Amino acid sequence: MVDIVWLLPAALAVGMLIGAVGIGGILLIPALSAFAGLGIHEAMATALFTFIFTGLTGTAMFQHRGSIDWHITTPVCVGAVLFAFLGAWVNSLATSTALAVILAGIIIFAGIYTLAMWRGLREPAFHRHDRAQQALLLAVGAISGFGSGLTGVGGPALSVPLMVLFGFPALTSIGASQVIQIIAAVSGSLGNFQFGTINFGIAAIVTLLEIAGVFAGARIVHAVSAALLRRFVALLCIAVGAVLFTRAMGSS
Repeated sequence: MVDIVWLLPAALAVGMLIGAVGIGGILLIPALSAFAGLGIHEAMATALFTFIFTGLTGTAMFQHRGSIDWHITTPVCVGAVLFAFLGAWVNSLATSTALAVILAGIIIFAGIYTLAMWRGLREPAFHRHDRAQQALLLAVGAISGFGSGLTGVGGPALSVPLMVLFGFPALTSIGASQVIQIIAAVSGSLGNFQFGTINFGIAAIVTLLEIAGVFAGARIVHAVSAALLRRFVALLCIAVGAVLFTRAMGSS
């Protein structure tokens, strides 16, 4: 049974988080399970499908405001494309519980580390060495894509904390995450189409509210200071990592 009273505001809140900080989409999965009555696999597939449209919306809004640095975003996306399928392949061969715990640990560590050093924002890693920086961003994309394919978590859940951890501006990291979100969602949904695990009726309702939330979140993020945004991203990373850890332990 669908509980619209709770599902709609939950979808709106998730959309705002996606538009504002790139991450938070993971919270839609338990919301779909609790308020739409979907099983965990159906909830993951349905949530991932909706992220195609939130990613398109977020990319358009951030591009319109000039907040996507394609020189930084492109290598991250390339890495995500190359390794998303590898993560899905590993997922099909073995249980992902232990690796999901590691994934949660990385996100929590990135959040704590970023929060601990919010004073005096560092310059991006290898900012004077373009090739080394491009290689680093490719690796960030590879880790993000692999983690997305392995656990069903959207690529931004890893790309944003890792990019902020390596000193890239929070707004730049969030802008890149909007594009990565599309890639991770499309690649994951291709497999879900094959197995028919997407609930398109629920997805249609949820997507409309998420898109509205993305618009609101994108407006908010462009109005706050970089230092405040960095701290908020760090705290959200810790919270999302805790959710991932709890979910992984619950499925073990």
